Amino acid sequence: MAGTLTFSTAPARADGDPASDVLTTEPLFLPQDAGIPAAQQAQLVALVRAASGGGGIRVALIASPTDLGSISALWRQPASYAAFLGEELSLVYHGLLLVVMPNGFGLYDHGQSTARYGPAIAGIVIHPTGGGLAATTITAIRRLAAASGHPLALPHVQVRGNAGRADQTRWIVFGLGLLLIALAWAASLRARPLGQPRSA
Repeated sequence: MAGTLTFSTAPARADGDPASDVLTTEPLFLPQDAGIPAAQQAQLVALVRAASGGGGIRVALIASPTDLGSISALWRQPASYAAFLGEELSLVYHGLLLVVMPNGFGLYDHGQSTARYGPAIAGIVIHPTGGGLAATTITAIRRLAAASGHPLALPHVQVRGNAGRADQTRWIVFGLGLLLIALAWAASLRARPLGQPRSA
């Protein structure tokens, strides 16, 4: 899979299949309401990018029924949804597709048997919410890559947004401190000792 890989933290929409809309052009579907920390989102992006050297993978993390749009009947049926999604993408993508739901994994490989990948993801403990589900997805991607002969190291990522917010908070606190000092100084200038006569 060539080209620059991006991803979408997509809002769940009530259309036919939000993940297929995203995965048509991007390799990773993460719903906005999944509660995944920014650092794990960055790790997932880095892993999917690295996997392109081993033939590529597209990943759909499905955290709730609303992430399936109007096909919510496939909720908690990751294998069935993987087959459905794989067929949806078949005009634009012919590689391995991984679906992760809180109750299991689904794999699709353009109509080919995925049995060879079974041992790679067998035994992975699925943590069904937020960061736990993202950690599960990271583990599955790495094991699938290793099974394909292209092991991937866990990426070390830095999320600049967090540092920027911390710096911004420090400046706000500093500014408020200066404002309080200025107000206290102004109040002291206006205050007069009790009994001090006024000037004529």
